[in-house]
Amino acid sequence: MNPHLLRVGLISTGLLSAALAFAAPAHAADEFGSDWDDPRTADPTVARPDTRSCTVEILDTAFADFDWHPGTIAPPAACPGPWSKVVLEMDGQVKGVQYDRLGYLQIAGMTVLSTSTPEPSRDGIGWHVEKDISAYASLLKSPQAVRMYLGNVVNQTYTGVIYVQARVVFYTADRRHRALDSADVVAPLANERRDGADLIGDYTLPANATRWLGEVYATGSGGGCEEFWYFTAPPEANYSCPAQHGAYREVQVLIDGRVAGIAMPYPHIYTGGWSNPFLWYVIPAPRAFNIEPIRYDLTPFIGLVNDGRAHEVRFRVANLPDGASGWTLQPNLQAWTDARRGATGGRLLSYELTPLAAKSVYTALPDGTFKLDTRGGHRLRASGYVDTSKGREFTSIDRIVGNENLHTWGAEENPDGVKGEWNDTQTVTRIGRGLPTVAVQSQRFGLDGSISVVPSGDYQRIVTTMKIFDEANALQTPVLGQPLVAQTTRNSFEGEAGWNYGVPRPERHATGHSTQRHRSVGTQGCYDHEIAQENGFIQLDRYRCGGAR
Repeated sequence: MNPHLLRVGLISTGLLSAALAFAAPAHAADEFGSDWDDPRTADPTVARPDTRSCTVEILDTAFADFDWHPGTIAPPAACPGPWSKVVLEMDGQVKGVQYDRLGYLQIAGMTVLSTSTPEPSRDGIGWHVEKDISAYASLLKSPQAVRMYLGNVVNQTYTGVIYVQARVVFYTADRRHRALDSADVVAPLANERRDGADLIGDYTLPANATRWLGEVYATGSGGGCEEFWYFTAPPEANYSCPAQHGAYREVQVLIDGRVAGIAMPYPHIYTGGWSNPFLWYVIPAPRAFNIEPIRYDLTPFIGLVNDGRAHEVRFRVANLPDGASGWTLQPNLQAWTDARRGATGGRLLSYELTPLAAKSVYTALPDGTFKLDTRGGHRLRASGYVDTSKGREFTSIDRIVGNENLHTWGAEENPDGVKGEWNDTQTVTRIGRGLPTVAVQSQRFGLDGSISVVPSGDYQRIVTTMKIFDEANALQTPVLGQPLVAQTTRNSFEGEAGWNYGVPRPERHATGHSTQRHRSVGTQGCYDHEIAQENGFIQLDRYRCGGAR
């Protein structure tokens, strides 16, 4: 019995978890039955200003195919702007038997939400997702096309039609709530094309740009070894997911062939993941419902590309196996402009990219087990200036990324486990129009999980254990009247689930328990929410820091 074949051949496509949706009725709460609580997370909802708001419905549809489903959005007449915040809300419902699915919601051809779905019970579930989309506000000043993709098979076996309703809530600005300082121009790449796994496109930066950011939603897609890239091993290991360059991955952005941004990808786990959908039925892994984009500050490079011409921008996953696919890259670029100048001059002053040191060391141990120790990382530093109507502004970026990953497995890949940690810190310093400002965003995330097939009476039982941490520290010194921001966030998940393999459904006797706690403290306030479930039902839902938020 090879648990990795289960992971790649079944759970990455959702077949295993879909079949298990018809588990036998539970005896009280001793094991999973045919229904369970609606999925939820301990994450905070989007903080809302207490100003006038207007809600615009943008999508109400049912997904039972692989087509894009259309909608529209227009700025509401009662809240024409300027806005202090813009929030996307999405609700979903599904019942019966179905896969976990990946979805993308786009406005004006640009992804503003990347998501995955929970797996349903026979009686049905509902869930809610919301996201601050203020960064894309410039798209919303005029009517735009909306569309969403959520590829879904529906037939006599897989019966779950996924219903989705989406809306956007606009909050007006007033004396107490400042208007958004979002980008003046937000756009996807033009003429997108593939070069192997790389995504390439053309981009024309506004000639009067003063600040430039890039974003990319980067996920190992549902299916194949790259969904679980941290499990891959060199060919000499004879592991079922070979990768000649090892298990290190990095998401880069290149401008005219020069690496201008480096970042660590997040190890997303969807709700069919790690051979055990019972672990995720009620509490999904962090970021599963709201996949966060990777962000790059590209301002030092403005002087190279603000000539009014199209330049090549490439997003790639570095260290991929030759010819590998299985990654989805959905980028956009955001530019702030100088309304008083038709063009801004600029120059890249310094640039240093240290060599990528990525190495995976495979060892066959005397006790018959195996290990792969992966370590990698490097540093990018760049500085430049832009001449604006308010004077010369200097921007320096310093980004350091690194990964340590220990993969261990036994004979026939049983047990099979990974303990990994990813670190990603970007420091941006700006000088001009007053005192220097510094923004530091430091991320540390990782997992420690294992899959085992163990004897259980006359049967074999698949047991998955998992610990996940997702931490961030943010510091922003005061800038342009904005206050100091210093916030620390800690998001953790821990759980275990098991079920009898290769037996009739009434004899699977699936059990599972999990806990998520999301904490945040700093100048933006205190938040602390913990939830726990056992065999599909919430047993703990507790707020600290003075109550729910």
